[in-house]
Amino acid sequence: MDPWLIWLVTGAVLGVAEIFTLTAALGILGVAALATAGTAALGLSLPLQFAVFTVVATVSVLFVRPLALRRLPGPQTERFGVDALVGQAARTVSEVTGLDGRVRIGGEEWTARCYDETQVIPPGAIVDVMEIRGATAFVYPRE
Repeated sequence: MDPWLIWLVTGAVLGVAEIFTLTAALGILGVAALATAGTAALGLSLPLQFAVFTVVATVSVLFVRPLALRRLPGPQTERFGVDALVGQAARTVSEVTGLDGRVRIGGEEWTARCYDETQVIPPGAIVDVMEIRGATAFVYPRE
């Protein structure tokens, strides 16, 4: 089998593997293999083919990969659902203890418990939502 065909198949296999991993590294190596296939088709010797592969792969990993990774979206910073309620202010609807109570958070009524189980919060008090577990808000009085 001709060396250029081996490099071409290697580049294709690395390109397909990149689809499943999404790391950009295998795609870069696939492009380096395709570039080497072109030089092998020109008749360069095997050591020069490996040198071309090494240079193209190294330059791509050092310069192209960081640029590609910068374009990817970062981690999600906004909170959604019940996670968005943590840190919000709420008003107690009924007395809140370590065992039972009700609060109104953003227009919705939630079951509530005191974050500090020894406290008792009277109705109408403003509290901070410290945590949500299931359908229960754990609150702490504002001071």
